[in-house]
Amino acid sequence: MSEDFYCDEALSGRTPVEVVLETDEVLAFRHTRPFWPVHIVVIPKTHVPSLIDLGGTDEALLHKVLAVVRRVADQVTRDHGACRVLTNLGSYQDSKHLHFHVNAGEPLHSTGALPDKPQQPTRARGPRG
Repeated sequence: MSEDFYCDEALSGRTPVEVVLETDEVLAFRHTRPFWPVHIVVIPKTHVPSLIDLGGTDEALLHKVLAVVRRVADQVTRDHGACRVLTNLGSYQDSKHLHFHVNAGEPLHSTGALPDKPQQPTRARGPRG
């Protein structure tokens, strides 16, 4: 898989997406492999590496992306009572193209990162004295 799914697949049309909201510079669509029951991705239509590396893009585009994130989040919150908005950076960012996830509901599947049952907190052991 490419480092930029959004340019190589979603924006090129190679992978079809279900559009939720679109402007001249921003696209919001339902995630192609959702992790939550409601999982919408918001991306700029031009390549921007990440939230902390705008790649020479003017910050005005970031404001336009966030305006679409706000509109989508508002609709999801009205429809479902709550939502999350997140973006990943560094090694957490699988696709090296700025994108925000707007999601609601409990995860559809486990990542294996969290135990099934809450564990009792452990206390750090210090020197006995």
